[in-house]
Amino acid sequence: MTEKELYQQWLEHATEDPDLQQELKSIAGDDAAISDRFYRDLEFGTGGLRGVIGAGTYRMNIYTVRRATQGLANYVNSTFENPSVAISYDSRIKSKMFAEASAEVLAANGIRVHIYTELMPTPMLSYAVRAQQCSAGIMVTASHNPAKYNGYKVYGSDGCQMTIDAANAVLEQINALDIFRDVKHVAFDKAMADGVISYTPQSVIDAYYQEVLKQSIHPDLCAKSGLKIVYTPLNGTGNKPVRHILSAIGIQDVTVVPEQENPDGNFTTCPYPNPEIREALECGLKLCREVKPDLLLATDPDADRVGIAVPDGDAYALFSGNEVGAMLLEYICEQRTQMGTMPKNPIAVKTIVTTDIVNAIAKAYGVEVIDVLTGFKFIGEQIGFLEKKGEENRYIFGFEESYGYLAGTYVRDKDAVVASMLICEMAAYYRTKGISMIEARKRMYEKYGVYVHSQHSFTFEGESGMIQMQNIMTKLREEHPTEIDGLKVIQFDDYQTGISKNLVSGTKTEITLPKSNVLAFALEQGAKVVIRPSGTEPKIKAYYTVTADTHDAAAVKEKSLDTAFSAMILN
Repeated sequence: MTEKELYQQWLEHATEDPDLQQELKSIAGDDAAISDRFYRDLEFGTGGLRGVIGAGTYRMNIYTVRRATQGLANYVNSTFENPSVAISYDSRIKSKMFAEASAEVLAANGIRVHIYTELMPTPMLSYAVRAQQCSAGIMVTASHNPAKYNGYKVYGSDGCQMTIDAANAVLEQINALDIFRDVKHVAFDKAMADGVISYTPQSVIDAYYQEVLKQSIHPDLCAKSGLKIVYTPLNGTGNKPVRHILSAIGIQDVTVVPEQENPDGNFTTCPYPNPEIREALECGLKLCREVKPDLLLATDPDADRVGIAVPDGDAYALFSGNEVGAMLLEYICEQRTQMGTMPKNPIAVKTIVTTDIVNAIAKAYGVEVIDVLTGFKFIGEQIGFLEKKGEENRYIFGFEESYGYLAGTYVRDKDAVVASMLICEMAAYYRTKGISMIEARKRMYEKYGVYVHSQHSFTFEGESGMIQMQNIMTKLREEHPTEIDGLKVIQFDDYQTGISKNLVSGTKTEITLPKSNVLAFALEQGAKVVIRPSGTEPKIKAYYTVTADTHDAAAVKEKSLDTAFSAMILN
């Protein structure tokens, strides 16, 4: 079917959401606008769906959500006996609508649905899957994307985001479906009355909170520390859970950023509700100048990531995800070792683009480090491997540079609720020792060396952008540089072919991780560049690592490396 034919089909059939009809009529005769919405399907990958909210096959709407859910229903029904699915959703525009639309499709296919009574964070969806012994889970969220986006993450029965093989099986089912003709659905209220859809009980929420609290190393420390917090949920799902946990560990002095306290899918005060970006924290930083807290906490809309800022003289300094993760690992290792609670043969897990200072910290405490591909599902997968061997207690911590952390094995995704608790506990611990967070970071770098990391995202919108991204990756793969910014490339790793090439010796070795469209260049002087296309956004992401004796020297090196590599891929 041509794009114009698809457009006419949607005009005729996509009548249940008035917003879609209004949008479709507004683009009548605009070939470019029609093409942008219909030139392809919204891709279902290992992360599920993510896209701009609106009308068309390349948009997030109840029809693309229903079709994906019908594909999931077909897969679940063919794989499990008496299947059930847990559903949660965040504060984004139409999130509740998409969650209920998913529930209606599942119910019509005879699948039991457990849905939260209100918006809940991603980690609480991961927990609900396992706590209710579900076959799969759906989290309606676009994480930290701008307000025009929404998405739909699919989880397996293990509470991890769906594996590549399972996602491909679901995709095969989806591709066989006509979006209007082949999708079953039943009214939400009727399915609820029939008992096919039910609300996730409070007991599951309470059990989740208990599991989070079990990860505390010094449960009584915070109440006595006098720690003062400013917190922003960035208009998302973290407000209730994070405040509940902070209260439970005895932190009473919590000031919530008023403009960002309540759910708001428009994110009017933070166009990019991402705690990695300073602009998202500006309201919180402004409040910090009045309240003068020990710590600013900011969780993203689905509360799986958390960012922080700490006092630095008269100002507040933002810490990177790599820094917070490394400091948490050091804190957990040091304190558990001192208290005698460190397991035998402990394991920490990180992604391949996460700071290498982890290796130095782990070596000091006898911890094994496992490197995995980018994406927290691969960290969750490692916990699952340990669980199958009855060794899940060996896992002490996992994190990725993009502000995602997890202590404990009760969920299989990053968790800003437990991370917020541990960050506050760590800050409280240092406060009782008369050490600021700035000083604690400085001591870590003095002990293990200065590592500076950064990320540069290159955006390529639309169909032409997709082609440009593919061309860039192909050129770097086939004509990979032997030098970047005057530094020789020592090793070139292609995770798609599974080949690691040592450019000094000329030897090749096999990469044992799953195939992925990622390229890595190890350079002289401990520098590194890793590049990959985003799985959820129209972006290519470059990750830089430099090492130096001081932060200032490292910052100069990092800027130079970014400039040189940016010119290389954009020319």
